[in-house]
Amino acid sequence: MIVERLAALGYHYAPLPLKGGSTNQYDNAVRVGDLVFTAGQGPILNDVWVTGKVGPGGDVDVETAQDAAALTAFNCLCAVGAVADIESVQRVVKVTGLVNVAEGFSDAPSVMDGCSNFLNKIFLENPGHARSATGTVVAFDLAVEIELVVALAPSASTA
Repeated sequence: MIVERLAALGYHYAPLPLKGGSTNQYDNAVRVGDLVFTAGQGPILNDVWVTGKVGPGGDVDVETAQDAAALTAFNCLCAVGAVADIESVQRVVKVTGLVNVAEGFSDAPSVMDGCSNFLNKIFLENPGHARSATGTVVAFDLAVEIELVVALAPSASTA
C-alpha cells in the first residue's frame, strides 16, 4: 500500500543501500527493535541536487523548498528500506528537518510543511508526527536535510 501511494504521487520506490556516504562510513538507516532511524537525507533525484539558500534573498523560494522537503522525505523512506520492509512501516514518529536558510529567513517550519504534507498523504491511517524544523547551514549547500524515525509493525521482518 505504501509503494502504491508513492507511485500515485509519481515516486518510484527503491530501497537505498545500507551504507551511505562517499566511503561507506555510516548507515543510511539503523533499526532498533520496531523503530528505524534514518541518517540525514537530501533532496536528490537521479543525481540532481536541490541546492541553495531558502527564502527571500536566497536561491530557492519557499514553494520549491517545500517540494524539496517532500522529495527528501521520500528519500528517507527509501533509506528505511535498507533495514526493513517499507510496507511494515506503521507510522512516522519523528521528523527532524534542517533548512538551509538565507540571511533573515526564519520560517523553516513552512518549508518543512512540504515534508509533513507528503508523509501524511502516504500514512493515511496514522497521519501526524512529532517534528522539529531548524534554519541553519546545511552540508553541501542542500536546500534541506531530513531525518525520520518510523515505527514498524511489531516483529516485522528485516529487508
